[in-house]
Amino acid sequence: MKDPKQFEEKIGVHFKNIDTLKEALTHRSYLNENPEWALPHNERLEFLGDAVLELIVTQFLYTKFPDFQEGHLTSLRAALVNYQILGRIAKEMSLDKFLFLSKGEARDFGKAREVILANAIEALFGAIYLDQGYDATKTVVEQWVFPHLDEIIEKKLYRDPKSELQELVQERDRITPVYKVQSEEGPDHAKIFRVGVFIGHTMAAEAEGTSKQEAEVNAALKALEAFGEK
Repeated sequence: MKDPKQFEEKIGVHFKNIDTLKEALTHRSYLNENPEWALPHNERLEFLGDAVLELIVTQFLYTKFPDFQEGHLTSLRAALVNYQILGRIAKEMSLDKFLFLSKGEARDFGKAREVILANAIEALFGAIYLDQGYDATKTVVEQWVFPHLDEIIEKKLYRDPKSELQELVQERDRITPVYKVQSEEGPDHAKIFRVGVFIGHTMAAEAEGTSKQEAEVNAALKALEAFGEK
């Protein structure tokens, strides 16, 4: 049986109510195989943690970059809290080793697992906020999330690929790229969209995402790479 107390040591947070942490680590799929589990799944905590994380990151960026306009700050924030970065951070803090998952989900190491990890780390932030308060949550976010900002700035991951692609294609071909959903897979709480970006009648690239918007951004990025712009 996984011991969440070991995870407490890893992140340096000791919960007043350990059940709050266990709830954050409980994926919906685990309840299907373990109906005797006394705690709910982590989606409500994820909802809370998403808002708390956004506020902490927004406050940090607002203070750190006093000359940046809203659009630039929004792009930086989106790049810092997207599911790829959050999934990577979850692995860095070994959260993946303490998640309560169904046997099927535990064997899946593809994109769906990355999404589950990103959602779980948001649930973790929600749990810390409930149990310890805003300042304690901010300390954990500062320790694990903020260090990724340098990479985002260095690699210009904050730039909006859709806007870049539109400018490039309109200048080159005098038309606007069009995005079309090619497929949708997975359950509602972990759906994966595949979207193609078309220039005229030709699909320039396709990519996946956990939302249509995210898949569109990823498709635009792939198209830019194909055009030698990334």
